Amino acid sequence: MTPARLLTERPRALVKATALSIALALSATPAYPQENRLPTIGGAGGGLISDQQETEIGQQVLTTIRRSTPRITDPLVYDYLSAITYRLVPSAPLENRDLTLILIDDPAINAFAVPGGVVGVNGGLFLNAATEQQFASVLAHELAHLSQRHFARRLEQQETSAPLTLAGMIAGIVLSAVTQSDIGIAAIAGTQAMAVQNMLAYSRAHEQEADRVGLDILASAGLDPRGMPEMFEVMMRQNRLQGNRLPEYLSTHPLTQSRVSDTRNRAEQYPHADIRDGQEYHLIRSRLQVHYAKSPEVAVNTFKAYLDHPDSKPNDAIRYGLAVAYLENQQANEAEATLRDLLDRNPGRITLQVTLAEAMLAQDQISNARELLTQALSRNPDNYPITLTLAKTELQSGNGQAAAEYLHQLTRRLPDQEHLWLRLAEAEGMARNIVGVHRARAEYYALMGDLESAQRQLRQAQEKLPAGSTERQVVTERLAELSRRMQPGQ
Repeated sequence: MTPARLLTERPRALVKATALSIALALSATPAYPQENRLPTIGGAGGGLISDQQETEIGQQVLTTIRRSTPRITDPLVYDYLSAITYRLVPSAPLENRDLTLILIDDPAINAFAVPGGVVGVNGGLFLNAATEQQFASVLAHELAHLSQRHFARRLEQQETSAPLTLAGMIAGIVLSAVTQSDIGIAAIAGTQAMAVQNMLAYSRAHEQEADRVGLDILASAGLDPRGMPEMFEVMMRQNRLQGNRLPEYLSTHPLTQSRVSDTRNRAEQYPHADIRDGQEYHLIRSRLQVHYAKSPEVAVNTFKAYLDHPDSKPNDAIRYGLAVAYLENQQANEAEATLRDLLDRNPGRITLQVTLAEAMLAQDQISNARELLTQALSRNPDNYPITLTLAKTELQSGNGQAAAEYLHQLTRRLPDQEHLWLRLAEAEGMARNIVGVHRARAEYYALMGDLESAQRQLRQAQEKLPAGSTERQVVTERLAELSRRMQPGQ
């Protein structure tokens, strides 16, 4: 049994995802007991909906998720997801290629796409996709839904109910964001009920279209289209294992064996090529297997057992998983030794360097971690995981000003990552820059949809700045922007 199978047997409470309301709104389909129901991989739109409306929907969805759904903020995982997604993007017929990626901390299989270019992935997708080709196939399917603007095309089939359905959907998302309760789900369910009867056939057509376009995206990006039917088979097995219990997926779409067969036949029409997984996928997968393990001790024992098995072949990803498990189990010295050996075999690999720095920090080897990361950053300028780990290093050393400098770089490049603003506020506080604390907190609150608190923070910053200063002018302009957003219809 592989570490993935052993480590995912975790009796954790799955998220009662408010994001469920989002997915139901975007892909509402009735239950059909004769067919298997599988994780949604789709739904986004345009057409009757303007670009501005799509952006607003996407922003409301993001606010909902930020406020009510646990997420993975690990920079190594995010960096990999971003890299594989943007490997696919040039091959996708997207009008808007500026995507927002979000990682949901949930071990279930799921991925979703919504208007405004928001693409979400559950941590569980890494656990269940045994290969990078399978993982990429889900992302390709999502990008296909976005590129074909399926959400609006469904609305165009129901011109009379579309405005009410859209308004109800948005209201439900807002209610979920504000109350963090089931009120939003109820609101969405009520408005969608009127339109559900005529949507199933069209939704099936969209899924088939997304399959076809997704296969093209994979092939064009140099990945194996055969990963898609393989991933569908994984989903089918998962569904059978669930028995009569409804899986806690964000939404569901019908996936029949005939559709799987059709996708397999289409995939086989592409030229065969020896396409191998990148090592990075399997390193990140091992990292998440430790994250979802029942305990760090169980993770250590699981990876050790796999490596000690007589049929086991040398596998750096499994050894990396053991190092991460050691680290989580407060065995940082053992983690450091394993990681140094791995780096000897894979010199310069960023994931190994960052994890080694984490092991050093766990042993309070601050100067060693700083030296390792500074050299790594000089070879990989602007790298997200290296820069954030350097910021953490400076925070641990008590150097708030240096940490703030790194975090300012990151918030400029990744302004939608609210956890970075919280760390920046911490660094500014350590550096005794009170204005910086208020400004960072304001951006955090703005991303969380709490514009009143954001304004309050900016006013406090404004009061501490001299009249006529450049920084006061910037704060004043930001206040005005937030005021406009709070006006009805904005």
